Amino acid sequence: MRWDGLRSAAGGQLTVDEAAGAGNPRPLPLPIVGAAVRTFDTPGFAGITFYEVRAKSIINRVPASSRMFFDWTINPYRGCTHACTYCFARNTHTYLDLDAGHDFDTKVVVKVNAGELLRKELAAPRWRREHIAMGTNVDCYQRAEGRYKLMPQIIAALRDFANPFSILTKGTLILRDLPLLRQAAEVTEVSVAFSVGSVDEALWRSVESGAPSPRRRLDAVRAFADAGFAVGVLMAPILPGLTDTDEAIEATVAEVARAGAASVTPLPLHLRPGAREWYMRWLAREHPSLVPRYQELYGRGSYARKAYQEDVVARVREAARRHGISRPRPGESHRGPTPARPAEPPEQLRLL
Repeated sequence: MRWDGLRSAAGGQLTVDEAAGAGNPRPLPLPIVGAAVRTFDTPGFAGITFYEVRAKSIINRVPASSRMFFDWTINPYRGCTHACTYCFARNTHTYLDLDAGHDFDTKVVVKVNAGELLRKELAAPRWRREHIAMGTNVDCYQRAEGRYKLMPQIIAALRDFANPFSILTKGTLILRDLPLLRQAAEVTEVSVAFSVGSVDEALWRSVESGAPSPRRRLDAVRAFADAGFAVGVLMAPILPGLTDTDEAIEATVAEVARAGAASVTPLPLHLRPGAREWYMRWLAREHPSLVPRYQELYGRGSYARKAYQEDVVARVREAARRHGISRPRPGESHRGPTPARPAEPPEQLRLL
């Protein structure tokens, strides 16, 4: 998706800086005319600029070439403060003449009219109540959601139109919306999954510095499981040389099982342009001895060698069997809360 579907949040030129003494954040490089530019004087938003826009459309069709296992998405945000070094969506920021590195982590586009626009699109005669996936580009429960509160409006609209949907997140803020999600699950298919690639706390602080800790995510998995949801966990991404050892896999799968997850799906790291450069810079700084291994595994491509992927997936599945976690089947979908239509790797490797 490009950016011609966005326009001003205020209908005219407006620049607002709410952070005392923070200076004037620069406007968007491309002409989304009149976007409101905001910063907030709170520690959680230090150094982050928000560009408030009014989207022209909110339900996006997924290109057939993407090989995703869903056809429609909703992305209320662009850019993500989770700051995951490997995030595949980084390159989308270059469509705005922003960079795929620091700008992606600190300059977030907010579609402030997402909820109201979604109701209009769900009510359109041409819409056929197809499954909508959320959190498959950037996280809809990143820190900004605590201030903008777009997801309750979105979930309420999907509930009211009984439209099936799924959410994938690292954000524990989803717990705020658990009552709404339970209501939605009474009238349509609702799937909730969390991304937990590792339970190594030191590595989390280095590679996913803006995301909630793995332990907090697993606490959220438990809360949803206790509420009756068949929660899926994407063990993603599995990082070569860092989280792919038998010991690391065993530790993560054991904690996922303890949290009550219904399934675990392994996804070895892939490195698309934009993400590749940012991640490899981090790797060279933090783990320089691993750089040759990555060069050998990935070459010039985005995906690790097939034999490596198959080995990692097999070892995770074996650990899952030992811990009594089922493996989702392709096309599986149930009424109520359950992992949404998972596919077998390698197709699913395009998710994260």
